[in-house]
Amino acid sequence: MRLRQSVHFFFLGMFVGLSLSGNHLTGHLGRTDVAFVTPWLAPIVWEGTFDSTLIDSIYKQQNITVATTLFALGKYTRFLKDFLESAEEHYFVGFRVHYYLFTDQPEAIPNVKLGQERYLTVKKVPSLNRWQDISMGRMEILKKLIENELANEADYIFCLDVDTKFYGRWGVETLGHLVGVMHPWFFNVPRFIFTYEHRRESQAYIPAGEGDYYYTGAAFGGSLKDVQNLTKTCQEQLNIDAANSIEAIWHEESHLNKYFFYNKPSKLLSPEYLWRDISMSAGQVKIIRFSHVAKNNAEVRPNL
Repeated sequence: MRLRQSVHFFFLGMFVGLSLSGNHLTGHLGRTDVAFVTPWLAPIVWEGTFDSTLIDSIYKQQNITVATTLFALGKYTRFLKDFLESAEEHYFVGFRVHYYLFTDQPEAIPNVKLGQERYLTVKKVPSLNRWQDISMGRMEILKKLIENELANEADYIFCLDVDTKFYGRWGVETLGHLVGVMHPWFFNVPRFIFTYEHRRESQAYIPAGEGDYYYTGAAFGGSLKDVQNLTKTCQEQLNIDAANSIEAIWHEESHLNKYFFYNKPSKLLSPEYLWRDISMSAGQVKIIRFSHVAKNNAEVRPNL
């Protein structure tokens, strides 16, 4: 644990150094078009802000395992093959990864060849009639998985949407105690456009004019302890809202943003790590590493 903490502090210093003094690490950093750190000095990971060879060599010494959760209910099983095949090409390559797949159709899981020290555990869950319930129910399932199974099985966990595909490296530069991903629709717009929950009645309430970033619910992660605290808090607040017949504007994503507002992430990932499935571009995004895939929501979701 002491080594892992020292690594996190090293990379915080590395990113802060980059933001202040340019490209003294790799000779090709020097980007001036993006912010490298948050106001609370958490690093923001963009292409050109890390040395992948250096970071890989340091984390290789720790023999880490990264748990990764996926939910594929109903017609969402169609996205599994592309997700897993692209993950095996780009996601924590050279490190131990254990995928945990929650599905109501275990028989529909495609046969994808996994690499050495790459594992897939399939867990059956009940079918649900509303996509909102599927979305909001993830926090409780994630909390129980961490509490009951992962304590001695993994060091970090990422929770990712399955209707996605990897196109470039997603590696150990993303690891941290508590990691949020900047939402691709809102990373370069003013705060008043963020779709926070502004109704006081909801536990996801964030006052107008406040907030730091808008985070996607499609990708988040961190250490087991930190993600356990996140999922526990979000689930408790979702239960309170349900008891009061309130559903936050963007469901568990709204509660995630509330949690990150009061519990600042130790690392942010740029929209390279979750791009949008609509035809738009942005000059700051030099590489798309991970993206939602184009789909017809009306066709794949059980309800709208």
